Amino acid sequence: MITVLLVDDHPILRQGLSGILSLEDDIAVIGEAADGEAAVSAALQLRPDVIIMDLRLPGLSGSVAIQRVLARAEGVDWTPRVIVLTTFEDDDSITDAIEAGATGYLLKSATPDEVVAAVRATSEGHSVLAPSVAAALVRKMREGTAGRLLSHREIEVLEQMADGLSNAEIAERLFLEPSTIKTHVEHIYTKLGVSRRIQAIAKARELGVGR
Repeated sequence: MITVLLVDDHPILRQGLSGILSLEDDIAVIGEAADGEAAVSAALQLRPDVIIMDLRLPGLSGSVAIQRVLARAEGVDWTPRVIVLTTFEDDDSITDAIEAGATGYLLKSATPDEVVAAVRATSEGHSVLAPSVAAALVRKMREGTAGRLLSHREIEVLEQMADGLSNAEIAERLFLEPSTIKTHVEHIYTKLGVSRRIQAIAKARELGVGR
């Protein structure tokens, strides 16, 4: 069963999403939150597999809430996936969310089937991006700015990948849990727009990121 936390300040949207997801036998909505602070609190308490989060929230923004949740999850036996579901498709919003650690980025124009598919895909560690979002990330790479999307820790992990180390070996060298390294690697793939380890290393070298 894939557990989901819904975060949006509009009750009608949360109700609609909950209704859509509840029709699926393998998905269960276990909580809701209407603002950034409540989202962080609910996520840490409920530990859902997937968090669907808007970006513009009262109090903490969605991007800051994502950062706080993932920072607290790092190093413990919990690897949440975050899908941004928003109306904003400008480059800055996309960059902020991906940099914060979002695994998926969908627009609220997405169909119910697309949302359900995104929940399943992200729960399995895949990245899901709306076409316009993927195009924005490609623009960033063409401008040579994709490297700046990587956090310091992600650059460290990428450098170890370039040295040929496995996730387990990287975890041992950086004193982190293997599950944490796996999450960092997934974020690197998303930010560099690749799907394989060798592609990430090649793209990083092309952009001057890492060794």
